[in-house]
Amino acid sequence: MKFKDDRPIYVQIQENLCRQIITGELKPSQKIPSVRNLATHLVVNVNTVQKALRQMIISGLLITKRGEGNFVTNDKKLLEKTKRDIIISEQSKFVQNMKALGVSARKLNLILTEHLK
Repeated sequence: MKFKDDRPIYVQIQENLCRQIITGELKPSQKIPSVRNLATHLVVNVNTVQKALRQMIISGLLITKRGEGNFVTNDKKLLEKTKRDIIISEQSKFVQNMKALGVSARKLNLILTEHLK
């Protein structure tokens, strides 16, 4: 994973794990790698990974089982809401970028229609 300078690394880790969850790469009830394994794999400090996971536990996307590790939630409503929130966020960023480039709503609609064919 390559990190960008525009956002904290723990946020980028959290976003990456969320994407893996909503795309099904990480399945509901699946155990995720340990904090140390993630830190080693991502080449980041253990505390950075812990901060990302803590936020995901607070949000309910991850569940901690004492002595076993962290697992993806199996709460389908929460997973759908998370997916919907990410889609809305990405859509908003895309539309803002297109507006900044001077693309009108009509032109954007034409571009998207053509792209989706």
